Amino acid sequence: MKKFVLFLLLIALASFVCAKAEKSAIAGGDYPQAPEFTLKDLKGNDISLSDYKGKVVFLNFWATWCEPCRKEIPGFIEVYNEYKDRGMVIIGVSLDKTGLDSVLRFAEKYNISYPVAMGTDKIVNDYQLGRYIPETAIIDKNGKIRDKHIGYMDKDTLKNYFLKLIEEK
Repeated sequence: MKKFVLFLLLIALASFVCAKAEKSAIAGGDYPQAPEFTLKDLKGNDISLSDYKGKVVFLNFWATWCEPCRKEIPGFIEVYNEYKDRGMVIIGVSLDKTGLDSVLRFAEKYNISYPVAMGTDKIVNDYQLGRYIPETAIIDKNGKIRDKHIGYMDKDTLKNYFLKLIEEK
């Protein structure tokens, strides 16, 4: 009987610890701070993460040659145009090695309405990019990385991430 009571106590303690950990994660305690960056947009202007304090930021790493990247851009443009006035920010970070001119032509051809910047080794290292693109770092209003989405992201997924995070305190 003593073993059974001890067993129940251990289960209760484990449940308490798990519940406490879950509450901490929900409160944002376990999310890493997004690294600050300053990049040049396609017109030579500085873009910094700190410029978007209080907004939900989607830092989308992509390239002009990447088919899934090209496929997701029209949905990103649509959702961005719908929600930019409610606090959505998308920053396209081009990882192209072909240079600024080819990325600028691409952005004009696809009518990309959100800021696009040229990536650097520093931002790639700071955000610990994996081997595949597109990859999107999802940053909440408090500057915490809430998720990383690897691969193509459809517009409904993008919208759902935003609607969830914009409502948080």
